[in-house]
Amino acid sequence: MKIQIPIGPQHPALKEPISLRMTVDGEVIQNADLRLGYNHRGLERLAEEKTWVQNIYLMERICGICSHSHATCYVQGVEMLMDLIPPKRGLYIRTLVSELERVHSHLLWLGIAGHEAGFDSFFMYTWRDREIVMDLLEIISGNRVHYSINSIGGVRRDIDESQKKKILDSLDTLRERSLFYLKIGASEPTFVARLAGVGYLSKESAVALCAVGPTARASSITRDVRKDDPYAVYDEVPFDVGTADTCDVLGRTVVRVKELLESYKIIEFLMKNLPSGNITVKAPRKAKPNEVISRYEAPRGENIHYIISNGTDKPERLKVRAPTLGNYAATIEMLKSGFIADIPLIFAAIDPCICCAERSVELVDARSGDAKTVRMSELRNKANERFKKDPPKRNGIWPF
Repeated sequence: MKIQIPIGPQHPALKEPISLRMTVDGEVIQNADLRLGYNHRGLERLAEEKTWVQNIYLMERICGICSHSHATCYVQGVEMLMDLIPPKRGLYIRTLVSELERVHSHLLWLGIAGHEAGFDSFFMYTWRDREIVMDLLEIISGNRVHYSINSIGGVRRDIDESQKKKILDSLDTLRERSLFYLKIGASEPTFVARLAGVGYLSKESAVALCAVGPTARASSITRDVRKDDPYAVYDEVPFDVGTADTCDVLGRTVVRVKELLESYKIIEFLMKNLPSGNITVKAPRKAKPNEVISRYEAPRGENIHYIISNGTDKPERLKVRAPTLGNYAATIEMLKSGFIADIPLIFAAIDPCICCAERSVELVDARSGDAKTVRMSELRNKANERFKKDPPKRNGIWPF
């Protein structure tokens, strides 16, 4: 007998609101439906009302874990619109923060994977190491979450010799511990047994469904924007793209640990070859009319910002395609034929960020089906009108 089980939009296994509808036969998932639209943020529309510089701050707020990813992707696009070439030292520092953020994100994910698999000691180990990386980011930028290191034309802060030494010394500890995690991920019996074969996604399906990031690379696809379309200084940095051929959650775990080890190599190269000179160039207030696509390999996968300039000091349009959105179709495929108990593990394996994937607000006319993107001020006014017309009550009592 087939029944439908709702998971979300509020659920203990989901830290952000999203609705999953699982059609199950017994304990086996026959089909899955993903329903979006529970995060009403309106960031893309808001970006059209702010200047090029103000939008750096806004883009960092798309995601807490990938704040630098979105800010860098946006800044790169604006620099293309303004025909700016940032100084090499500024690009090295920007790339350094990119890789530290990748390490921070992957250690966070590994801890969550351990927690979802019932291996809470692993969770505690990786999150302890994550503090080392966050301390480094604070030393470099002054912030632990939203680093605000980017400026149009370079970066805002330089690093000195003492900071370089601190970064290099920390790499030794992180590398040693990550090698230990790779050993756990490949050989610890209970951990391997819980992850192996879960959330299967064949190479053919990953290609057909346009999977990105570690999700694609765990299905033996060598796809990485840093190699395929180098930005910043990745064309100068030696590193390998880590892949796995198991096509399951175990492979996604191994890929992320491999990427940690490659990120340490990249950071070490950047620190030992950091050029001298300026860290930024002066940017104009306005950008010439044009349109660009900026690509960036975020920890979760390919991030895309599409920007249109109309010749003013504000963008005409800013469209964001976050990697989580790119992996949703593959997630549905991974859930099929799985067990109900595997749902949190499979969904967590793409490292979802619902806030990244949802940015605009649309009002849809239920009768005509017409949709209209609205401003936050308009949405607020409609809420006030609804409140005055039909004030909310709880058990006949005002809730405030």
